[in-house]
Parts: sequence; C-alpha cells; structure tokens
Amino acid sequence: QPCRPIPISVSVLSRPETRPGKGSTVFNGAQNGEHQLIRREFQNSVISRDIDTAAKFIGAGAATVGVAGSGAGIGTVFGILIAGYARNPSLNQQLFSYAILGFVLSEALGLFCLMVAFLILFAM
Repeated sequence: QPCRPIPISVSVLSRPETRPGKGSTVFNGAQNGEHQLIRREFQNSVISRDIDTAAKFIGAGAATVGVAGSGAGIGTVFGILIAGYARNPSLNQQLFSYAILGFVLSEALGLFCLMVAFLILFAM
C-alpha cells in the first residue's frame, strides 16, 4: 500500500499519530522497514526564537513610552510651579514642596516603566 504524503500543516501542528502499517510506531514514509519518527521541532525552531525576540523588543519599547510621559509630567509640574509663584509669591515654600512631591511621583512612574522594560528584555 503506497504511503500518502502528510501536508506540512498537519505534520507541524498536530501530535504524532500512528499510521496503519508495520508496528505501532510513527514513520515518515520510508518503505525500507526502518521506522523513523517524524520530528516535531516547531517550538524550538529559529523562527520561533526570532518571534520571541521581536516580541520582547516590541514589549520593551511599549513599556519605555512611559518614560516620555514622565518627562512631560515633570515639565508640567515645574511649569505650574512657576505660574503659581508668579500669581502668589508669598506661597513660595508651600508651592515648592508640592512641586517636589509631583516631581518625585512623576519620576517614580518613569523609573517604574524603565524597570519593566528591562525586566521584559533581560528576565524573560
């Protein structure tokens, strides 16, 4: 009985199955009596590793966008500090303490985004 070829999608995406024939092993169509197992190396292929690397770079780039938001937040905080000081110079100390608090919170979020980007790149 001639052996039918397996479509590439079936051989890559499905589990090894038993074909009717000699014994119960999976073979790749060799008629010489040697039973050779069909190799399923799709998950460990070079293409799969390249896709994983590309996904890491895309994720790290998306996480780094938050650093730009941190810079915009810091600029906004100090811009509002200058505007508030121009309106009421007697509140200098209180406005400055609020500005430092806003700077710290904004910078912490930027550093958190940068940390997530490094975790995506080097820990996964």
